[in-house]
Amino acid sequence: MQARRFLITGGSQGIGAALVEAARAAGARVLFTGRNEELIEEVVGRTGAFGLRADVASADDNARTVAESVEKLGGVDVLINNAGWGYGAPIGAVDVDEMRRLFETNVFGLVDLTNRIVPMMKEQGEGDIVNVASTSGMKGHAGGTAYSASKWAVRGISQCWQAELRPHDIRVISVCPSEVQTNWGGKTGRDNPNKLYAPDIADAVMSALAADRRALWPEIAVFACNPWKE
Repeated sequence: MQARRFLITGGSQGIGAALVEAARAAGARVLFTGRNEELIEEVVGRTGAFGLRADVASADDNARTVAESVEKLGGVDVLINNAGWGYGAPIGAVDVDEMRRLFETNVFGLVDLTNRIVPMMKEQGEGDIVNVASTSGMKGHAGGTAYSASKWAVRGISQCWQAELRPHDIRVISVCPSEVQTNWGGKTGRDNPNKLYAPDIADAVMSALAADRRALWPEIAVFACNPWKE
């Protein structure tokens, strides 16, 4: 893992920031993106990673992200598509424009950025792509039309890429976290020791990446063992 070069989207907080920390702790060189300059600078100062303000929903930003990755890292060995956000509404009240906006980040942005990275990975003869989906993409829930649909899409996309990229020694891993105590949807101050924290997801991702390259973990679902414990 020492010489590997990571590109992590949505790396300024939550699971993304935990992934930046874990990759840096493993000796990797890391460039991450985010949309909040203050949070980006905080993670840069804490980890020594390269930070870039960029929105995966923007094709221009994705082009700039790839260019920065080449300039700062010399290329990308591991792409972690983590950027995403949530929108919930019951059917009958779904704002379809808001759902389209969510898909621009959670699905189309993920595809656009990966489109730009895969040719480099093919040329170098190997690589790893980690797509952060959700257990909401494994089982629907009330009000989850938009978000669950986007994460079902990420899982399906991951399976397609596995079929396409395994012959090029490029591993594609879909990670499905259950509820994680992060600043998700404006929820702050959660600290239940029985529920998942962001580093738990980062540990799972790094374990999958550390497996011998002949081994592929196609999908990882991560749940808290006993979140109901008092």
